[in-house]
Amino acid sequence: MTQDASEPTMADETDHESTFGASLLEHEDAAPQNPTDNPTMGELIGQRFSRRGLLKGALAVSAISATVGTVALETAGQARAEGAPSAFAFKEVEVGVDADHHVAEGYDAQVLLRWGDPLTPDAPAFDPARQSPEAQAKQFGYNNDFVGYLPMPGAADPSAHGLLFVNHEYTNPHLMFPGVVEVKDGKPVMKNATEERFRIEAMAHGATIAEIRRSEGRWALVRDSRFNRRITVATEMALSGPVAGSERVKTQADASGRKVFGTLNNCSGAMTPWGTFLSGEENFHGYFSGKLPEGHREEANYKRLAIPSAPYGWGRFEERFDLAKEPNEANRFGWVIEVDPFDPHSVPKKRTALGRFKHEGADNIVTRDGRVAVYLGDDERFDYVYKFVTERRFDPKDRAANLDLLDSGTLHVAKFSADGTLAWLPLVFGQGPLTPANGFTSQADVLIETRRAGDLLGATKMDRPEDITPNPVTGRVYVMLTNNTSRKPEQVDAVNPRAKNAFGHIIEISEDGGDHASTSGRWEILLTCGDPSVATVGASFSTDTSRNGWFGMPDNAVVDTAGRLWVATDGNNVKETGRTDGLWAVDTEGAARRTSKLFYRVPHGAELCGPCFTPDDTTAFVAVQHPGDDGPDWPEFGRRSYYEDLSTRWPDFKPDMPVRPSVVAITRKGGGKIGV
Repeated sequence: MTQDASEPTMADETDHESTFGASLLEHEDAAPQNPTDNPTMGELIGQRFSRRGLLKGALAVSAISATVGTVALETAGQARAEGAPSAFAFKEVEVGVDADHHVAEGYDAQVLLRWGDPLTPDAPAFDPARQSPEAQAKQFGYNNDFVGYLPMPGAADPSAHGLLFVNHEYTNPHLMFPGVVEVKDGKPVMKNATEERFRIEAMAHGATIAEIRRSEGRWALVRDSRFNRRITVATEMALSGPVAGSERVKTQADASGRKVFGTLNNCSGAMTPWGTFLSGEENFHGYFSGKLPEGHREEANYKRLAIPSAPYGWGRFEERFDLAKEPNEANRFGWVIEVDPFDPHSVPKKRTALGRFKHEGADNIVTRDGRVAVYLGDDERFDYVYKFVTERRFDPKDRAANLDLLDSGTLHVAKFSADGTLAWLPLVFGQGPLTPANGFTSQADVLIETRRAGDLLGATKMDRPEDITPNPVTGRVYVMLTNNTSRKPEQVDAVNPRAKNAFGHIIEISEDGGDHASTSGRWEILLTCGDPSVATVGASFSTDTSRNGWFGMPDNAVVDTAGRLWVATDGNNVKETGRTDGLWAVDTEGAARRTSKLFYRVPHGAELCGPCFTPDDTTAFVAVQHPGDDGPDWPEFGRRSYYEDLSTRWPDFKPDMPVRPSVVAITRKGGGKIGV
């Protein structure tokens, strides 16, 4: 989840490998990688709405609201006249910043899984002073992002017994290890990585599968479960779909171009209707170093993805991450992986038909004719929104027949028009500009260079598309656009999105005919985010939204079984906003549309990820990653936070324990559905 580079960095003495700002990759505010002159979303919004009306009253909020679409305008007057009967009945959490997490009154927030927790009977207890790659491979991994829950087959209560899947996106060595930071001339400096440290961090990446069960209102790991499993950079995986076997993914270690080890920087993901998990490889570019051989064909391809950009410097310890030695290895990352959690011996598959870019998630829904549509965001400033539609239909009676559904179908890229319409453009070899004349010789080429294919089709440049969440109750689709501080004033109209768009916005898509297989639809803005009390921000929350209810930087999202939208944020700058990240409940229907309420907030320095509900909506799982980071932006702490001097020791609050990314299970005291 890439953010703005506003935080001070802490570099290795020679390697410039680490930072005191969330992720080694998250706060790189590098130049956007899209060189095309395709129209931006802001330019389209500016064309769609008249500038003349905006000039009257400058950036008054009443004028800004013109961008939020016809549904919002129709309900706004009704909301003011009648008050907004929200679909969410809970008392809001107060915004703020401190060392602990906070949940709405009447709810419990149980820390379920923490970094280092042993997953199997033979896994050692977590000892932060004596970490090892072997131990980490059997323990819960580091920064946890996506969380998915699938009921155990035959469970007496499907919402009380299931498998949890958790992504481990990246590592923060300055928070993980004792003795890796030393103070020189009054400044903390990170020591160079050792091979042992690299091996531990590598094992902390990937994903965890854990069997969990609820008893008497409390969730617990089933430690002796045969399903408990770690997926790491050493896990064997298969390349499947059109790219499998391509010359461009063959390496010295894999002449077949079909077998790859591991997955990197896994961000958001999804569950499938047939009971598997999808996980998106996002900022994989940051693990590769070295220089391609002169004249190598991948030079332009890698440049479009900012490869190499090696803050982790893994090429020093493992040759496959050195482009000079394995120039094709980077083409084997940047995919969506699919994992069958109910077969602990299954080989995860990288589904290449879904395209290669910086994947945030892969949320999906069954179309009217029984196929499956997968919505995909490329988390980069000025990059694109995608949709994949399977060729074959989902068979709810034959799980085995569905396991390779994602290997064949059509990938589309979105083009938003100024009149509020949307076209999904197929990325198919031989169609339009995707021909040998432009360097494509097969569908494999189109998918390996998905971004360039989107460039040539004239896709709309967006403000960092992250989660894209279809609502199975209403049929609408919600696109989280986190921010874009690289947007220049001349690229936008005075209305919205905004130049140096720090707070982001949410777009609502209505597919034509309510069919997610459609190649056309309509769009409007559900929310422009930020503080609505500051007119120049141009936020469009309803007037019933309290000072606690507004948010910025929408990132992950989930729709519960009642069709209600929940939004997690990434990047609330506590120095400027006085609030941490958290989980907000957002009304999307009726008079309460655009009303937002804060349900849960994280400790200082953390990001809130992966909201997920059990099938009966009685438990909400959330992921809290990199707590204790970004120390200087919290005045009460006011300095850089690292292992020996942490701004918080959440969740254990013990002097011998570091801060630990964790999954939290939220339930209602006394039982019942969340938020009602």
